[in-house]
Amino acid sequence: MFDFVRKHTKVMQFVLFLLVFPSFVLFGLEGYNRYKEKGEPVARVDGHDILQSDWDNAHKAEVERIRQSAPNLDPKMFDTPEARYTTLERLVRERVLAAAAVQSKLVTSDAQLARELQSNQLIASLRGPDGKLDMVRYRQLVGGQGMTPEMFENSVRQDVSMRQVLAGLGGSTLATGAVASTAINSFLEKREVQTAMFATPAFAAKVNASDADLEAYYKQNIAQFQAPEEAVIEYVVLDPDAVMKDISVPEADLKTYYDQNIQRLTGQEERRASHILVAAPKGAPAEERAKAKAKAEQLLAAVKKAPDSFAEVAKKNSQDPGSAAKGGDLDFFARGAMAKPFEDVAFSLKKGEISDVVETEFGYHIIRVTDIKAPKQRSFEEMKPQLETELKKQQATKKFAEAADIFSNAVYEQADSLKPAADKLKLQVQTASGITRLPAPGAKGPLASPKFLSALFAPDAVDKKRNTEATETGPSQLASGRIVKYTPAHARPFAEVKEQVRERLVAARGAELAKKEGMAKLAAWKANPASAELQPAITVSREDAQKQPPGLVEAALRADPAALPAFVGVDLGPQGYAVVKVVKVLPREPATAEAAKQELQQYSRAWGQAENMAYYNMLKDRFKTEIKVPKPASARSDGLVVAR
Repeated sequence: MFDFVRKHTKVMQFVLFLLVFPSFVLFGLEGYNRYKEKGEPVARVDGHDILQSDWDNAHKAEVERIRQSAPNLDPKMFDTPEARYTTLERLVRERVLAAAAVQSKLVTSDAQLARELQSNQLIASLRGPDGKLDMVRYRQLVGGQGMTPEMFENSVRQDVSMRQVLAGLGGSTLATGAVASTAINSFLEKREVQTAMFATPAFAAKVNASDADLEAYYKQNIAQFQAPEEAVIEYVVLDPDAVMKDISVPEADLKTYYDQNIQRLTGQEERRASHILVAAPKGAPAEERAKAKAKAEQLLAAVKKAPDSFAEVAKKNSQDPGSAAKGGDLDFFARGAMAKPFEDVAFSLKKGEISDVVETEFGYHIIRVTDIKAPKQRSFEEMKPQLETELKKQQATKKFAEAADIFSNAVYEQADSLKPAADKLKLQVQTASGITRLPAPGAKGPLASPKFLSALFAPDAVDKKRNTEATETGPSQLASGRIVKYTPAHARPFAEVKEQVRERLVAARGAELAKKEGMAKLAAWKANPASAELQPAITVSREDAQKQPPGLVEAALRADPAALPAFVGVDLGPQGYAVVKVVKVLPREPATAEAAKQELQQYSRAWGQAENMAYYNMLKDRFKTEIKVPKPASARSDGLVVAR
């Protein structure tokens, strides 16, 4: 055999090539494809890439966390380039701090981990009366986050270690009272100002826009007139009602259930009673309770002698403030509403009968039953439909967990169709069109669930039209869907949006005219201050803007105090333009001792955060941090541009 190999070396090389090369190609391509599926690098920290898939998963988890903590927030707030970029920045921050923790050998011990887990209120709620952790519920809790207990505890260790990176710096922050007072007083100073507003609407009325102007604006700003992406989808819903359709209950079981629950099903008997109470708290001395009992015996003798006087005696002698004024009337009540000794006697009397003295923890009672409301017993035949529905619901609730597992597996294992899951559980495949990332007004069921819509528009579901995972869309309700037809966001035709184009063009040109006029007035009034046409003086500050635009207030506060009075122009963007005459600086009112103390604490925290940010930026440079995705362009919130 070895002689053959030696004599035919080239032949053996060729055979090995045929055997090895295809395997290399196949496995190599598979590995490359798996890498590509994870996406391109979007950032790099300490020589390690953050991939697109890392970013997508982190944003999905962040959105889900926010939705659970604040379900009333509008989901569209999270579906923006700015929100996604914020998630990427947070992800980069975590990687930078993790790298710093490793470099500084900041290790979280088992004792530190235990203290951290014990301080977690959610985990603390899983402990039983004996203090032991319910491991089944614990696994379910962390499993809902896609982690095993070990993975969760490792993430907590890493989080504690990362916090230690900045903890020492933040704890060492020192802000003296003098420095803090100077900074705070400067920030909260006031300015006496006079203003002249050049509002866009007043100038928009002067704008004439031709069709050619509208078309040119449309082409230059086509991104403003986009139709959102939408899809035609199929979806299936699993809930107890769907499970219940396949359940039948034998009549014998219904009869047994009726016999066992007849009292509950037909309602409870109710009694109306009046009482006279001689109060004697349970912890009162024996002598006091004896006197109270003796008085109750005297009152009992009086009402036994003249039963019709019961209400009058109760008004004069009962020590129950809630019923005495009503002659002791307690209205109707069922079992379980009163103290047990009281209830036992009240339900043993006939209508009109008066009890002996009854002792409870509140004192001594004399009870008179004034009415009895007995429930009407319904026959089995009358209640049969109700009984069948109730039993079906009970069985459906029990079977739902089993069906949920089958449902989840079926939509995952055969991801290119919902029919196998629907057939297996006898569900209906429903269709819907015009579905977008946000719930439509009046949407119901899964189509009203932001979580379900988010899963539908995930990259994998859009690109490959695969089933979504089984998504919880309500209490005991799961849904899975798939996109049948996808229409990406696209520009709406000019004819369709012509009026919107007109409104925006007129507003934009109106703002330009307002700015032009405002800047001309600014130059003229600077040259001749006496000619300025301004509103009466008002006092503005960061605490009280006097209903002025934020940009105007900031411009007034930034004016050089040494050069007052001074004119400042403020570009308010779409709102127009303003000219502000800053007359003088007014000091803030002195703070009380308590307010000054709080201000110093707030200033110290802000200073500490600033030092932490500076240190973090240094760490970013140390670990050669790079974000490869451009930051979304967003206009300043105050629209502030100061003309000088």
